[in-house]
Amino acid sequence: MQTVTAALLLRDGRILLALRKAGNTWDASGSSRGKVHPGETPEQCLERELAEELDICARIGLQAGRARYTKEDLDLEILLYRAEYLSGTFTLHDHEAIAWVPPAELASYDLADSDRELAEQALASLK
Repeated sequence: MQTVTAALLLRDGRILLALRKAGNTWDASGSSRGKVHPGETPEQCLERELAEELDICARIGLQAGRARYTKEDLDLEILLYRAEYLSGTFTLHDHEAIAWVPPAELASYDLADSDRELAEQALASLK
């Protein structure tokens, strides 16, 4: 099992979604998926991934969810953390588009299979 991180990135009461280049599904976890490297905390991993994938700096907050996703030879434990945007340009390296979505509209997006449970946990953490 590989541990990866994901961000619940909030701005003005909206959640960041990112459209994957391959598969045309939306990541409901702030777009960043990064493998935790040896010697790296999940929070450090998420900071690194947000910088690499979106060219932004964010403050990583409390864990907001956890999900296990298994498909064929893929076995992931996904740790979802709340994150606050601090600075940067939102340059897309691994995605086609981003959208800032009101929480009530999250269910209307075609979410990646690995993100459905995380999206529910994200919404629950906002209440």
